[in-house]
Amino acid sequence: MKTVVVCGTAIAAYGFPGGHPFGPDRHDAFLQEFRRRGLPQAVTQAEPVMATPEQLAWFHTPSYIEKVRRLSELGHGLLDFGDTPAFKGVYEAAAAVVGSALLLVQEILNKRAANGFLPIGGLHHARRDSASGFCVFNDCGVVIEYLLAQNFNRVAYVDIDAHHGDGVFYAFESDPRLIFADIHQSGIYPGTGDEDETGKGTATGYKLNIPLSYGANDNDFRFHWPRVLSFLREKKPEFILLQCGADSIAGDPITGMAFSPEVHRQAARDLAQLAAEVCAGRLIAFGGGGYNRRNLALAWNHVVEELVQAALFRNSKN
Repeated sequence: MKTVVVCGTAIAAYGFPGGHPFGPDRHDAFLQEFRRRGLPQAVTQAEPVMATPEQLAWFHTPSYIEKVRRLSELGHGLLDFGDTPAFKGVYEAAAAVVGSALLLVQEILNKRAANGFLPIGGLHHARRDSASGFCVFNDCGVVIEYLLAQNFNRVAYVDIDAHHGDGVFYAFESDPRLIFADIHQSGIYPGTGDEDETGKGTATGYKLNIPLSYGANDNDFRFHWPRVLSFLREKKPEFILLQCGADSIAGDPITGMAFSPEVHRQAARDLAQLAAEVCAGRLIAFGGGGYNRRNLALAWNHVVEELVQAALFRNSKN
């Protein structure tokens, strides 16, 4: 079994026009570096597929899904309060992100893939009834709901994007089946993810938020990362999702963190190893944010390389 990477025009189309930071060129920036490293020969590439309205409704309200469809046909309007504009075809592009994430889940569950990567994905701000922060449909939220419906009782979501994964956190804040760990920059959008936000009710202690200061670097990451790994190891997840947004890397135009791309390599390597120990290697990584094209190309391909190595190691043991 190999790593499966989903790329193609349907998810490349998820990008906002007019010089928006989340432009449609992000996919190709990843793909050029992916090809330069010879990675297409080391993975199985899959074409995107569109999620159905019924699949979107596992996480989102029907009225919101219909709103996205309507504004997508119109080609203008706002899907939230200012950051996320509609454009012609935004419904189809966002549904392709979700469908591609579900495809990776199926490939892993059916033992056709060791693990998976979705470069245009990890849309972690979208709420059940609204877009937010460049995110239209929450692919991670849909995947989590699907896995919980398949009787997975311990799904881990790990987020190293500079922005807090609020759309995932608050949707599952009271659900102990979702193990949540998030390292992010404090004091920026969405302004959530304080250290004392550890879950509610029976989920208290199942959520870990680690806000870092402006300028946090690799040393800061390596200081806190063992805490994340210990937290996950203690909870013994049955499936791991990694949102590896590259906007936490130095030089991003809209954030203030100072990680190097090696942080993403380490996160992917360590989580792949943990997945091998506790959940038969079941791991999907999502590209997430990142608005410096060189940064995202380096970081995401570091992640793919580590997933490939994990798949090779697993195959050698079988």
